[in-house]
Amino acid sequence: MSASAPAFRASLPRLARRAAAAPRPLGRLLAVSGTVFLLSSFLTFGLGALSGANPAAAVLGETATPADISRMQHQFGLDRPLIVQYFSWLGHALTGDLGRSWFTTLPVSDSIGQALPVDLSIAGLALLIAVLLGGAAGITAALHAGGRIDRWVTLVCSVLGTLPAFVVAIALIVVFSVQLGALPSGGYVAFSADPAGWLRYAILPAFALSVDAAASIARQLRTSLVGALDENYVTGAVMRGFSARRVLFGHVLRNAAGPALTVLGMSVPVILGGAVVTERIFNLPGIAQLSLQSAQQHDIPVIQGTLLVTVTVVLIANVAVNAALTALNPAARRAAPAVEGNGS
Repeated sequence: MSASAPAFRASLPRLARRAAAAPRPLGRLLAVSGTVFLLSSFLTFGLGALSGANPAAAVLGETATPADISRMQHQFGLDRPLIVQYFSWLGHALTGDLGRSWFTTLPVSDSIGQALPVDLSIAGLALLIAVLLGGAAGITAALHAGGRIDRWVTLVCSVLGTLPAFVVAIALIVVFSVQLGALPSGGYVAFSADPAGWLRYAILPAFALSVDAAASIARQLRTSLVGALDENYVTGAVMRGFSARRVLFGHVLRNAAGPALTVLGMSVPVILGGAVVTERIFNLPGIAQLSLQSAQQHDIPVIQGTLLVTVTVVLIANVAVNAALTALNPAARRAAPAVEGNGS
């Protein structure tokens, strides 16, 4: 077994102490997220190892001799027990080393490092659009509860929530690229190279991915706000002379935003999943296309790396959302018990 596996196991107590030192709800979340990460990483590695894909047959072709196959299996470490391979792979992965592609021999982390910023920038813009549109629609509907505006917002959100991202993407291309010629139908420019150019290329795929999340946020926020506006503390704040804006944004929205934040966290894996089709439609060089190309080539190290990174992004998003929920709900923050030891 490589030295990385014992080092990884030795770091577990230290990580556990740090998780225990966090506020209890967040500490439990970190513990659950760590468990999910380990299980997901094991399943990701196990499925790749048990897929039957052979790097020698894939790289050397049908002319490979048994000696060639044996030599390449030893080169990739495939002649070791599965559990040893897993701990070695995970230990290296935690340091950023995801191995090398069987075909290009390039480091998997380099390929992901080039593709992941595309997805993160598109997904980040999609979440921002979802929050802005969904928040505005939910607040508007709640302030006109039972009225015509409320019914129209609910109807529009119900319709938009049923539309797949690829349908919205095609409609956006037809309108804004073909008919109006205002925006490009595909391609990508890095934000660091040209922020304005990045926005022109990113706005359509981001909007296509944001529609379902915006509709869900609007519905949840509208329901929560309607209930919160009937609470006694709202009546008391109004009687004390607080302005409607202060009551809404300073008190009501803070207490009613929990379900909408939960929906936002649940939207992250949906947006990443929808990127598989959306990247193909808009010709984006993202991690979804990298995964698809690797799957077609049976390039197991790249597939394992992209899946592990995707799981990590989703878990980080869930931790961030739950931390925001804890911050919004002071009653959820409890002092953690003292942790024995100095953490060394």
